[in-house]
Amino acid sequence: MLLWQLLGLVGSLMLCKGQKNGVGELCDDFTDLDFHECFLGTTLNVKLLLYTKSNLRCGREVNHHHLSYQPLFNFSLPTAFVIHGYRPTGAPPVWVDHIVQLLSEQEDMNILVVDWNRGAANLNYFTAVANTRQAANNLTGFILSMQEEGAPLSSIHLIGVSLGAHLAGFVGANLKGKIGRITGLDPAGPMFTGATAEERLDPSDAMFVDVLHTDMNSFGLRGQHGHIDYYANGGSDQPGCPKTIFSGKSYFVCDHQRSVFLYLCALNRTCSLTAYPCSSYSDFLDGRCLQCEAFKPAPCPMLGYNISRWRDTLLRLGQTKAYFTTTATLPYQKTSYRVDMVTWNQYLRWGVVILRLHSGRNFSEARIDRKRLKFEQYTSTRLLVQFDEDLQPIQKISLRIASGNMIGPRYKIRLLHIRLTPLDQPDSPLMCRYDIIMEENIEVAFRPLPCDPRL
Repeated sequence: MLLWQLLGLVGSLMLCKGQKNGVGELCDDFTDLDFHECFLGTTLNVKLLLYTKSNLRCGREVNHHHLSYQPLFNFSLPTAFVIHGYRPTGAPPVWVDHIVQLLSEQEDMNILVVDWNRGAANLNYFTAVANTRQAANNLTGFILSMQEEGAPLSSIHLIGVSLGAHLAGFVGANLKGKIGRITGLDPAGPMFTGATAEERLDPSDAMFVDVLHTDMNSFGLRGQHGHIDYYANGGSDQPGCPKTIFSGKSYFVCDHQRSVFLYLCALNRTCSLTAYPCSSYSDFLDGRCLQCEAFKPAPCPMLGYNISRWRDTLLRLGQTKAYFTTTATLPYQKTSYRVDMVTWNQYLRWGVVILRLHSGRNFSEARIDRKRLKFEQYTSTRLLVQFDEDLQPIQKISLRIASGNMIGPRYKIRLLHIRLTPLDQPDSPLMCRYDIIMEENIEVAFRPLPCDPRL
C-alpha cells in the first residue's frame, strides 16, 4: 500500500507496449525482459527514451547518430538523464514513470531515461559492473553530439541509481568533469568498496555532485563521494524496512531502494527533508550540529532538485557530510526541536529522556534513549528531539527522566529551565518553562511559556 501511495498515479502514466498516444503515434517502451534472458545473460544495448512537456506520457526513442532530426529535443533547455542500476530480474524499474513526471514539474527540460536493461539484466553482477564502462562510453558519445547541436555541458544533470551512479560518474570523468551535475542515489557498494576515485563516482566527475546514502552496510557504498553526501538515518538501516531474512526479497532491497523513494518524495515537495552538516551521525543525534552557520542567510541544506541556494557554499567548503532522520512511511519527514535543559539536582543521576507534546487529546512522543544522559548540579544538556507527527498548537508538554532505578527512593531532579526551539519552522516561537521539581521515572506535565530573552 505504501509503495502505491508513493507512486501515486503511476498506472495512469504507464503505457502498455505498442500503445498509442493521443495523436495516434506509437510510444517507445523501456525494455522488459523475461527471467530466462537474465539467466542466460544479456548483451549490452543502450536505448534512450526522450520525454518533454509535449510527450510526458509517451517516450520516444532517440537516434544516437541523428540528433538534428529530433523535433522534440530542445537543445537550449536543461537535460536530465535518469540512469537505473543492476536489474537481476530484467523487469523495468517501478519508479521510472514517476520520476519523469516529477522532474518535468521542476522546470522545462528534456528528460532522457537511459535504458541499459540489456547489459544490466544479468544474474552475474560482475557482468553488469563491467558493462557500466561501455554504457558510459556510449552515453558520452551521445552527450558530445548534444554539445555539437548547441547544448552546453553545464546544462546536463545525470541522476544515477545504485550501479547507475557509478555509470554517471564514468560519463562525467570522460567529459573531464564539465557536466553540470551528478546525483547519486545510494551508489552501489559491491565491487566498488576500496576503489580509487577513477574507479567510482567522485566529486571531480561534475561541476557539482550530490549523493544520498541509505544502505551503506549492504548494497550501498560507504564514505564520501560528492560535494555533499546526505546520510538518511545515518546512511543505513532505514525505519520500516525488515530486520530479518524471513521477510524475503524486501529484507535485501528495502534499505537500498529507499534512496529512490526519498528522492521522489523530495521532488514532489511532500517531503521537506532538511539535512544538518555534521562530522558524524553521533554528533548530529547529540544536537551538536543544528545551527548551519556556514550557510546563513540560507537555511540548512535540503534533499531535492534545487540546490542553488547552497551550491556556492558547498563548493567553497569542499566535501560535506549532512545527516537527517525519517519516519518509516510517507511523508518521511520528522518534526525536529532543539531542547536545552539546565538541571540542579543534589545527586548525580543518569537516565534517558521521554518527551511528549500534547495538542488537545492528541500527543506525539519522542524517546531519547540512544545513550544515558548525565544529570548533576548545574548541568546544561542539549538534545535533538524528533517527533513523527507535527502537532499544532502545542498546549502541553510532559517530560520524564527514566533512570532505571526500580528500588529505593526516587531522587528529585530540579529543572532550572527547559527550552524547545523548533528547527523546521524557525519563525515559530520558542517554548520554555522554568524551575520545575520532578522525580526520576515520574512524568511531569506543564504548559509552555514564552521564553525570557535574558536567559
